[in-house]
Amino acid sequence: MKKKLVILSGAGMSAESGFSTFRDQGGLWETHPVEEVATPEGWERNPGLVTTFYNSLRKGLVEAVPNQGHYDVARLEADYDVTVITQNVDNLHERAGSSRVIHLHGELMKVCSSRQPDNPRYIRTLADNEWEVPIGTRCEDGSLLRPWIVWFGEAVPNLDAAAREVEQADIFVIIGSSLAVYPAAGLIHHAPAEARLFLIDPNEVNVPTHRLVEVITLPASKGVAELARRLQA
Repeated sequence: MKKKLVILSGAGMSAESGFSTFRDQGGLWETHPVEEVATPEGWERNPGLVTTFYNSLRKGLVEAVPNQGHYDVARLEADYDVTVITQNVDNLHERAGSSRVIHLHGELMKVCSSRQPDNPRYIRTLADNEWEVPIGTRCEDGSLLRPWIVWFGEAVPNLDAAAREVEQADIFVIIGSSLAVYPAAGLIHHAPAEARLFLIDPNEVNVPTHRLVEVITLPASKGVAELARRLQA
């Protein structure tokens, strides 16, 4: 029986693919205030601005490609029962071949009802050539079509499912996350006492636990291969 390996990936995973991150130096929040483009209130004030912002992100995502770290994560499925929990809104894990991905903060290539954002009946995946959603486009329920993104102040619908995965982990790995965003950062507390914990990041990260965490000080494009070597040693 394969060991259960659960990965929490953050912005550092996508940055190497050239996909803009939000919080890092030079990130999107420096030029696009959170209040304007990532809150329900910002949407209510100016849905056209928000639609344009996410259209530009989708264009960047369509042009981005998975990096070696994404492919190495997918290859781990040959030896482990892998679940990826990602804080990222891109689809790069899926495009690299990962078969089980839980998105905590939504998915950029999906749109939904602004009245019922989590109603699966109204959640639709856009094709690559549909990245530009015309301003004012309406959902089947008559409300404006909005990005299927978990904005600040909104609940994280997949958090419970993610926590259940971590609770079953034999190995829990954090890749490219600053662990500054809750509740995602708190998932490490759900890892069983006997689980091995790893952190892959070229930068120093304050991990919110007193447990032993094996640190791999490399970017994801190199760090996941090193993780595989350590697990096989």
